Amino acid sequence: MAFIQNPILQGFNPDPSFLRVGDDYYIATSTFEWFPGVQIHHSKDLVHWELIAHPLERTSQLDMLGEDDSCGVWAPCLTYDKGTFYLIYTDAKSFVGMFKDTYNYLVTAKDIRGPWSEPIYLNKSGFDPSLFHDDDGRKYLVNMAMDYRSYQSKFGGIFLQEYSEEEKKLVGPRINIFKGTPSGITEGPHLYKHDGYYYLMTAEGGTEYRHAVTVARSRSITGPYEPDPAGHMLTTKHLAGYPLQKSGHGSLVEAANGRWYLTHLCSRPLGTRRVCVLGRETALQEVVWKDGWLRLADGTNRPALTVEIPDAKGSQYSNDLREDFDGNTWSIHLQSLRAPLGELASLTERKGWLRLHGAESPNSKYRQAHLAHRQQSFTCEVTTKMEFHPEHFQHLAGLTYYYNTMCYYYLYVTRDEMLGKVLSVIRCDLREGTHPIGAGVQIPEDGAVYLRLTTHGETANFSYSVDGENYTQVGPELDALLVSDDYFNKTGHNMFTGAFAGICCQDLAGDGCYADFDFVEYRELS
Repeated sequence: MAFIQNPILQGFNPDPSFLRVGDDYYIATSTFEWFPGVQIHHSKDLVHWELIAHPLERTSQLDMLGEDDSCGVWAPCLTYDKGTFYLIYTDAKSFVGMFKDTYNYLVTAKDIRGPWSEPIYLNKSGFDPSLFHDDDGRKYLVNMAMDYRSYQSKFGGIFLQEYSEEEKKLVGPRINIFKGTPSGITEGPHLYKHDGYYYLMTAEGGTEYRHAVTVARSRSITGPYEPDPAGHMLTTKHLAGYPLQKSGHGSLVEAANGRWYLTHLCSRPLGTRRVCVLGRETALQEVVWKDGWLRLADGTNRPALTVEIPDAKGSQYSNDLREDFDGNTWSIHLQSLRAPLGELASLTERKGWLRLHGAESPNSKYRQAHLAHRQQSFTCEVTTKMEFHPEHFQHLAGLTYYYNTMCYYYLYVTRDEMLGKVLSVIRCDLREGTHPIGAGVQIPEDGAVYLRLTTHGETANFSYSVDGENYTQVGPELDALLVSDDYFNKTGHNMFTGAFAGICCQDLAGDGCYADFDFVEYRELS
């Protein structure tokens, strides 16, 4: 017997889609503008979770160049039927303002690790698509319907339409089967069938502090669907001081031992400002069927912080990583922005090092030479060893503490006309612009420099070393609020990702500069 400590997938891992195939459990989560698209974690016992796949690894499956921050892959749905894995996902092209441009696609694979097929276009009527395999062999798509009219809620209910596997397209009428409850913002639908009822599970209240899981049921797949009279099956909107907040967007599985479990997203706020630096994460709960409805096993609608898992042993998977760039690819835990790095990165031009060829600025929504690891602990240390020979101030390379193109910190090496090779820090803030906050630290012309980011909950700091042992802080303490969803929400610009630490190189003059990185190490601190 073992206990899991929620959340089970730490750091930016939202919108979980939960699946069991035999004795194997899988969770697919959203990746937004980070490439490759969709994270799939695997477990044999619900306790140990390992990242095993990014299904959307080709630009023919996912082309995000130029997409706005927090667009890209929203709310994937992973299902399985008769030897085939099905993955449905939204590629959101834009979402600011009264319209949302959301394309929904389907890819399939015989092996969860791939290769995954080329995408089949489904629709663009809304987002959060989900595929249901009925026991009569028919398949149905449900997705949230987007209503752009300003005099109505933009959440226009849940659409249902049949999917024809033979024709590889949606067929028949499109039916609005559920318009939600007074909580509003009804999205994230999943259909299940149990004891003669169809159960529709949705997210409501918005993916912030009023988030919730709502369950409705019907004898017919086309409805009408009756919401649970007991209210939300899971929420923390009434628990301001609870460690797990923003709980909602659930997905259901019957375990091999006959018990039922729910995954859902959540966030862990810090301090009085309720800063969720790690973004939206994934938690797991035991649930039971009672009087024809789904309930948390403990009889409340509050997510448990710890959950007992029978027949499991050991502890959860470590998030620590050291990538030495000695192979023909890098760790699955490292992602780029909006596109594969392609010719911008090489593991062969200098054996044992990753060479990043300078590309566009950290503000670019197109081609960045930027490879990053999501922050998964409030206290962690990210270190890299870099060799870089900038010729002028338009050559930069270093280490980022990154949220998106509008908000980040950057510790970088460049060249100053008076001081020579220097180490500087800039802060990019959507409200205040981009400006230096620690500049002009001279470093040796030759040899490597070690760069480090250390996080301390609500704060962080950069430091550097020339020997890899003795580190000196560069710049002031960094306010981690800047790299959180909550910072944007306070400005009225909702964003939905999380903090990353990344290595990068910029060539703002187009001269062909590059930087070499010997390793990247991500280590969580006690």
